[in-house]
Amino acid sequence: MTHNKLIFAPKIALYEPDIPQNTAAIIRTCSCLGATLEIIEPCGFLFTDKRFKRVVMDYMNLKKIKFYNSADDFFKSKINKRVILITTKAKKIYTDFKFKKDDTILFGKESAGVPNKVHSLLKNKLKIPMIDKKRSLNLSTSVAIVLAESLRQIK
Repeated sequence: MTHNKLIFAPKIALYEPDIPQNTAAIIRTCSCLGATLEIIEPCGFLFTDKRFKRVVMDYMNLKKIKFYNSADDFFKSKINKRVILITTKAKKIYTDFKFKKDDTILFGKESAGVPNKVHSLLKNKLKIPMIDKKRSLNLSTSVAIVLAESLRQIK
């Protein structure tokens, strides 16, 4: 199903992403679903990387991507705003959470998640349930799952 209306969607934030193909796929997902992407630097790759360009194709719209020089800059911009961390360390399942249209949904870097200081800053932490003894889903898959649920809830 396609539509021309811009969806007012939660923001997706990536904490120091380090795999270019995942970030490119997330840019495409955000572009197609009307979400703004926020990237907390440093990234573990350059946006000129061939692997990144191959996946992002023509979906790169810098007007829909906001870059932060650091986590400190990101969190300063989020004072009095809700940031939800998606993490395998959470107890609450993402489908049991009530998303709001102005939420920022934060995902950690592929190789290490987010540091403990970020965990301690955030009240809302959610997980995607998985079968026992599985470590994690691909980051771009996780973003798509949670973004789709948040859009379903806020319509």
